Amino acid sequence: MDILRIATAGSVDDGKSTLIGRLLYDSKSIFTDQLEAVERTSVQRGDDYTDLALLTDGLRAEREQGITIDVAYRYFSTPRRKFIIADTPGHIQYTRNMVTGASTADLAIILVDARKGLLEQSRRHATLVSLLRVPHVVLAINKMDLVDWSEEVYNTIRDEFVDFASKLDFADVATIPLSALKGDNVVERSTHMDWYHGASLLHHLENVYIASDRNLVDVRFPVQYVIRPQNGRGDYRGLAGQIIGGVLRPGDEVVVLPSGLPSRIKSIDTADGELQEAYPPMSVTVRLEDELDISRGDMISRPNNQPTPTQDLDAMVCWMDSTPLAVGGKYVIKHTTRSARAMVKDIMYELDINTLHRDLSPGALRLNSIGRIRLRTTQPLMADAYQRNRQTGSFILVDEATNHTVAAGVIAS
Repeated sequence: MDILRIATAGSVDDGKSTLIGRLLYDSKSIFTDQLEAVERTSVQRGDDYTDLALLTDGLRAEREQGITIDVAYRYFSTPRRKFIIADTPGHIQYTRNMVTGASTADLAIILVDARKGLLEQSRRHATLVSLLRVPHVVLAINKMDLVDWSEEVYNTIRDEFVDFASKLDFADVATIPLSALKGDNVVERSTHMDWYHGASLLHHLENVYIASDRNLVDVRFPVQYVIRPQNGRGDYRGLAGQIIGGVLRPGDEVVVLPSGLPSRIKSIDTADGELQEAYPPMSVTVRLEDELDISRGDMISRPNNQPTPTQDLDAMVCWMDSTPLAVGGKYVIKHTTRSARAMVKDIMYELDINTLHRDLSPGALRLNSIGRIRLRTTQPLMADAYQRNRQTGSFILVDEATNHTVAAGVIAS
């Protein structure tokens, strides 16, 4: 079975944790002792219902405040598919956590409280989901039970989101009205909304087509580690890493970047033996026919289909630090398995989350701002446009003094 990676997004108290808890509960994916613990905690807090959000809010601070702070990953499966769900925070101060959860997602569920409609944080998360090019989006209009299952409320929010999304880059958007607390349209179709004729959320998640989302054309294999066993096999030299693009086979002609040295694939090894074919997102060890000088940070690709080595990056970034980003700022950039130093050459504009208008003279990017910048790196990076490859087209910036991740960026075309 294939795996669908899901990230939740939306504003505070829109019901993200409750929705995931309901999915786990109704799909029979939680153990009896887990449910009993949640029921006990709900009683201790004075709730007159079982708070399924506690299944994902595992930190003590989260349980005390009733909010999500860190990204919580939960796993479950149905006969059709396996799922990994990232429950991400809605608070603006934890935007960096939301970016972390959505960066590897195949599908994003953007929740909206039916009583409140689209809020600023809902728009911010939708914009980030678009920038991160999550292939599939579900607009889940939650808490429909609190607006008397109103079709008019649903249509108003749906139309507002469609209008906002038309300015973004969404390829596939589905809209589902539901009640995570009651379970309507989560796993089973609701009997309270006979005006809705679409699928339940789980049915949509089971059937959304993701096979075409992976790039099987552009071979990209960043080297993570060079394996040289000390057990008498002195002739073994393998290049370990994860395939992030294309298909590799023994005998294929390849080129090693940034050196540009050519070779052929001798074998593709795994713990279970040799493979005749490997593709994303498999982690493998590649052996080449030639003894070349290769180390962590180098990349293997096809001779006639290479990423562009560059020291100048034009990128959209989400700024995650309380100290503003300014021209001249110096940081460590981490791109695939390669690290270098980088300097901010220019801030081209800041994006207004609500209107998507561009401020062409922002001066600096402040906490949770999204903007377009130019960077100059000390070493060439083997980069693609993000819309071509999400891994070779993305990076993070790290403050050397604090070792904090201060920005997540995607490389523009």
